[in-house]
Amino acid sequence: MISAQFLITSLVVVLAPGTGVIYTLALGLGQGRRAALWAALGCTFGIVPHLLAATLGVAAILHTSALLFNIVKFAGVAYLLYLAWQMLRSGGALAIEPRTTRDAGFRIARRGALINILNPKLSIFFFALLPPFLSGNPATATLEMTLLGLVFMAMTFAVFVLYGLFASAARSKILGSARLMAWLNRTFAAVFAALAARLALERA
Repeated sequence: MISAQFLITSLVVVLAPGTGVIYTLALGLGQGRRAALWAALGCTFGIVPHLLAATLGVAAILHTSALLFNIVKFAGVAYLLYLAWQMLRSGGALAIEPRTTRDAGFRIARRGALINILNPKLSIFFFALLPPFLSGNPATATLEMTLLGLVFMAMTFAVFVLYGLFASAARSKILGSARLMAWLNRTFAAVFAALAARLALERA
């Protein structure tokens, strides 16, 4: 069940830069190590609803219901555009700039969780990823799906923490250059906007 093939497949998926990685990097650069850890935790817990949906078969309903899929999808698009605006706005929650106050950990985690919760493709992804690695025994399918999902979540958290620590380590150098901070804010905002556009084009 938890085979080398599953671990390698999951690692490749987790390492690929996506919305959660970008969010964690932005928090690491903008607010430091503690914020990056909260971001990684939030993004990881944002996987839970999709794992439950795949385990309970709700992902199949989402896949076949264009209306439901589009409602979640465009909520996600709006949220990503909001994050892009937060990168560009002076004093924005995600802006990379010197600051004396930092966001509460719960607020950082909540934003990270919403990033994944509002991505309907994740439910369908788990619905497609996990079943091939099951033993084939219907009596243990739910338990096996849950276990595989938890392993995937653990890998996600570990990798995101590494991304966040890397970003926080580079923070002191970045805060010394106003030009570099401005460039990074625009770049991250553009990435969030591009991810929103990609999500808008997704189909169930």
